[in-house]
Amino acid sequence: MSNFDEEKENNDSPGIDLKRQISFNSTSVSDSNKPPVWAWFGLATLILIALLVIFVLPTVVSEYQLPLEPRVDTLQIQPAIPIDSNSEISPFEQAQQARQRKEAQDVLAELLEFQSQLEQLNVQSWAMPEFEAALETASLGDNFYREQSFLEAREAYSEGSRKLSAILDSVGDVFKESLRQAQDAFDDKNAESAIEQFTLAKLLDPDSEEAKIGLERALVLDQVLSLATKGQQLLEDNALEESRRIFEEILSIDSRNESAKITIEEISQLIVNADFAQVMSRGYSLLQAEEAEEAILQFQAALNFGVREEEALAAINQAENDIANKKISAIQKLIDSAEDQEDWDEAVVQYDRVLEIDTNIVFAIEGRDYASKRAQLNDLLVSSINGPDRFYEQDVFQQTLDIYYTGREVEKERGGLLLSGQLDKLEQLLETSQIPVEIQFASDNLTDVSILRVTNLGLFEETSVSLKPGRYVAQGKRIGYREIRTEFVVGFGQTPDVVNVLCTERIVPTNR
Repeated sequence: MSNFDEEKENNDSPGIDLKRQISFNSTSVSDSNKPPVWAWFGLATLILIALLVIFVLPTVVSEYQLPLEPRVDTLQIQPAIPIDSNSEISPFEQAQQARQRKEAQDVLAELLEFQSQLEQLNVQSWAMPEFEAALETASLGDNFYREQSFLEAREAYSEGSRKLSAILDSVGDVFKESLRQAQDAFDDKNAESAIEQFTLAKLLDPDSEEAKIGLERALVLDQVLSLATKGQQLLEDNALEESRRIFEEILSIDSRNESAKITIEEISQLIVNADFAQVMSRGYSLLQAEEAEEAILQFQAALNFGVREEEALAAINQAENDIANKKISAIQKLIDSAEDQEDWDEAVVQYDRVLEIDTNIVFAIEGRDYASKRAQLNDLLVSSINGPDRFYEQDVFQQTLDIYYTGREVEKERGGLLLSGQLDKLEQLLETSQIPVEIQFASDNLTDVSILRVTNLGLFEETSVSLKPGRYVAQGKRIGYREIRTEFVVGFGQTPDVVNVLCTERIVPTNR
């Protein structure tokens, strides 16, 4: 910087100060015919500085432009502007020009910075027309600068800088739009366009995770699409395992591919369903072959797949029913046999076996009830037939008679040879049990004789009593003799000729 420029930085009106100094020096000369020597040296220095500002400084400044690059020699492009050697520019005007030049260069420096930033953002790929228009406007400033019209140059540079700044301000919107277009292209399976737009978005915002992931996925999109086509064809051909492997490969190169994830889950479900169907088919084949136990094992294995559980449970139930039905059918044969033989106790046992399998089987419930009643009737008939010797007792006879009539009613509904034979025999016993038989008794006329629960015969040597068939006990008593009891049966082919009742064993007194 010249001395004049330094004066300018220290004084807002360097031109006015210079004029005052010259006027002061002139007055001093006129006032004194012998000016001091230092005044002449100062005047010479000022004149030299003025000449440097006027002729040397413009040449030096015009040779360079920011950022520190040699300027184009305008004399080689256009004729130099003629300078009137007689015209004289004041130091103030020269200072103003220098300031205007510096301001133009400052604006130019800002413009160049904006230009550099945009070029780093590959502005040519997303705002080329606007960028070229801004540079065109800025180039006008160069023309003005060469003509040393620094104010116009600064205005042109400012306008270009403003346009470049506006482009920089639009980066956010361009980033969003590039992401949108990239995603649309990706969805349309246009890998080339998606890569281009995601690359631009990543350039505009290097920290964008969405742009980074999108670009990674776009770079393998064509490979993914090729594999997906192959996997889908395998799926249509029912090659499930191979198809799943292809889609798993897709997921390995594009871990965010939701479509591949869903397809893998669907294929896995298809594989499980296919395996389930295969196991169920084996189970039904075994069931049809009447191998129900083995079929149940297959159905239980199918249940473990965790799909279509109701179907597997229904098959297990069906197989268990088949097993139960076979068991019941076998037991039912035993029941029929027992009932045909009128072995009602055995029938009850077999009905209980059926009810152990299924407590709700109606035929077993009703059949057991009937068989139980028939078994009870059979026991009563057997007991009555085997004990006719008590029929002489009126209450026993009446009970047995009720049993007989009950048996005849049952015989009408569901008789059998065994029941009929039992009833016929009991009927005969009942009839004969009411016909008295004359029984002869003998004693010593010293023993008091009685027939227990029938009558007292007293003392006698010989007597007779009419008794119904049955089992009786004759009792004899005599003072000083041991009591005696004689049991005898009337009827049933066991009637005795004479019943002797007399006490013969003397009781020996003891001395206490």
